[in-house]
Amino acid sequence: MNDFIIFYSIFDNHNDHMIPFNKPYLTGDESKMIELAFKKGKFSGNGYFTKKCHSFIQERFGFDKCLLTNSATSAIEMATILCDIKEGDEVIIPSYTFVASATPFALRKAKLVFCDSEKSSPNINVDEIERLITHKTKVLLVVHYAGQACDMDRINALAEQYKLFIIEDAAHSITSKYKNQFLGSFGHLAVFSFHETKNISCGQGGMLVINDQSMIERAEVIWAKGTNRLAMEKGEVPIYEWQDLGSNFYPSEITAAFLYAQLQYLDEIQDRRKLLWEKYRDNLLHLASSDTFLLPEIKNYQENNYHIFYLVCRSNEERNDLISYLNQNEILAVFHYLPLHKSPYIKSISGGLIHLKNAEYFSDNLIRLPLFAALAIDQVDYITSHIVKFYKNR
Repeated sequence: MNDFIIFYSIFDNHNDHMIPFNKPYLTGDESKMIELAFKKGKFSGNGYFTKKCHSFIQERFGFDKCLLTNSATSAIEMATILCDIKEGDEVIIPSYTFVASATPFALRKAKLVFCDSEKSSPNINVDEIERLITHKTKVLLVVHYAGQACDMDRINALAEQYKLFIIEDAAHSITSKYKNQFLGSFGHLAVFSFHETKNISCGQGGMLVINDQSMIERAEVIWAKGTNRLAMEKGEVPIYEWQDLGSNFYPSEITAAFLYAQLQYLDEIQDRRKLLWEKYRDNLLHLASSDTFLLPEIKNYQENNYHIFYLVCRSNEERNDLISYLNQNEILAVFHYLPLHKSPYIKSISGGLIHLKNAEYFSDNLIRLPLFAALAIDQVDYITSHIVKFYKNR
């Protein structure tokens, strides 16, 4: 069974007994916060709860400035404007990532230069980056896959040497650290996602982090549809006018209120996910090897945030068989990214094919297991028992 058929067959399964891949977590306070947002009388955006989220996140993670957005994609769109991406500029980006990491650059007619993954993880292969840099390279975008940090010391050293902007795609990475420093604080800019599949969610939502002080004022203008409205609200100017490029990037107060309720339970949610992630690892560690499957490797510079628990199978056929077997036993496990360098759109504009063996390897062989805060420990035991059975009968 090919990947396309598996993808649609598993998401078309309406069996109520199926253990889902993801189930958005509700703290119980979301409706109270949303009701309060209505009572405040301003719920179109950039109001009480937006400011509460900004303050919470900046204080908790030590970010200089953050701006909520209606999606992580919008946050990357803002980043492309802040970096003045123009036609012909080159952007180095991992191939093994979601399309939203790339589309904002493509819309501004930048050339996407795809980098392979590491052999040991889906993260960008830092050893391959330097040979991809040219005089046209403007941005290096790195993705911290599964909340596991890329090697930011080496990445930032390359950026400094070649005068590149660093954008951290930290969509998976709330609370994750690199050498005891929070992800999202290393690049000139960073983006986070609060999509319903993420550890902390509000349905659809995102955030731009601005670590370069020289970009903060312009970021506020871009965020406010290209106007200096925020400066007017601070009393710095008497009226607001169109100043720059921008769009309707910020979320409504309803979304921000929902997110704020989730943020209040951040530690509890992460502790629960840690318990489940470690239960998966403990149950499968005895079986994991090059002769069966590989488990995520947490390097000494990475601090996990338990966003994804994945296995890497020996072959695409085995991975697909395992997904089908789990599906038959009412467990919804899924694969992940199809490499961007092999996508129909990139093929249509590239004029040729490139081969990135590690990105293709993870695309063919990686499987994600159900992981969400409401998942029960005995459900993890049930899932892992079927994985063990699958390999014993293989």
